[in-house]
Amino acid sequence: MTERILNFSAGPAVLPLEVLEEAREDLLSLRGTGIGVLEHSHRGKAFTAVRNEAEAAIREVGSIPDNYKVLFLQGGASLQFAMLPMNFLADGQTADYVVTGAWAKKAIKEAKSAGNAHVAATSEDRNFCYVPKEYDFSADARYVHFTSNNTIFGTQFASEPNIPDGGTLICDASSDIFSRPIDVSKYGMIYAGAQKNLGPSGVTLVIIRDDLVEAGNDALPPMLQYRTYAENDSMYNTPPAFGIYLVGRVCQWLLDQGGLTAIQERNETKAAKLYDYLETSSLFNATADADSRSKMNVTFVTGDADTDAEFIKQATAAKLDGLKGHRSVGGMRASIYNAFPSEGVDALVDFMKNFEASQG
Repeated sequence: MTERILNFSAGPAVLPLEVLEEAREDLLSLRGTGIGVLEHSHRGKAFTAVRNEAEAAIREVGSIPDNYKVLFLQGGASLQFAMLPMNFLADGQTADYVVTGAWAKKAIKEAKSAGNAHVAATSEDRNFCYVPKEYDFSADARYVHFTSNNTIFGTQFASEPNIPDGGTLICDASSDIFSRPIDVSKYGMIYAGAQKNLGPSGVTLVIIRDDLVEAGNDALPPMLQYRTYAENDSMYNTPPAFGIYLVGRVCQWLLDQGGLTAIQERNETKAAKLYDYLETSSLFNATADADSRSKMNVTFVTGDADTDAEFIKQATAAKLDGLKGHRSVGGMRASIYNAFPSEGVDALVDFMKNFEASQG
């Protein structure tokens, strides 16, 4: 097998090796059927079992209540930016948005095409390097939307915003879903593109409360209504079959690791190793405020673009791949999602120490 290297990419991102090895076998013959997982009919018994097992694993790992639907959609989080207000926000109604980065800005832009989109809080004044602590919620918001983790700017909500009683909280959890325990009952809906922490690109997980499914705009085309997917077990049309398979296997892997409490402990330990070094370094500096730093995406700079570029060049040559930061922040970004190995963080810290020493 070709040697695998350390993949710090922000997404599509690292997947558990055990899952990839299992998928390698199932690509040729899914559980002894003689037909690969990519080749099975989505209406057949073999794939129906895969879909059902995936939903069961998701429900178990996320402790999802019975009054929530688990849906598998396509179009990524970007389609949800539009589909959400199409279903729940009518002309003259207001939705609140917490704007903490590029994806939240895209989400509120789509909402403005359906109704009133109110900025309840934003951290744009300091280039999104922190999570807001004060909010200006509307009195009658249809829902409050926030992005739990911001891959580009390296920030993450420690917990969900405390919204007004009776409000409906909706979360784009694309880059930190199932990286820690979550109380789903606090949310009306949670959605996540799978490619950062759940599986491959091409499948979007939606966890939505039953009453919201029923409240959605029934005048929309069927493919844009949540009820269509809820009524058809996400198989109204041909679903993203391989993505569903892999998400199910990743969630089973999470259960095998001890569930979300265990994975949170591991993620916190990994992130602490890197942030602890950044706190002592005389060359590298974290870009996010200390109380807002992401456990998934660690962003840092040297303060000199040429030095950053040299670091990335040398790191890539040393098989530490995907460390180039987004142009909005510059510098470096180490994405250390659930499946990223702890020894990979150790290798990065050692490399950073050696590079710092070489710079005098």
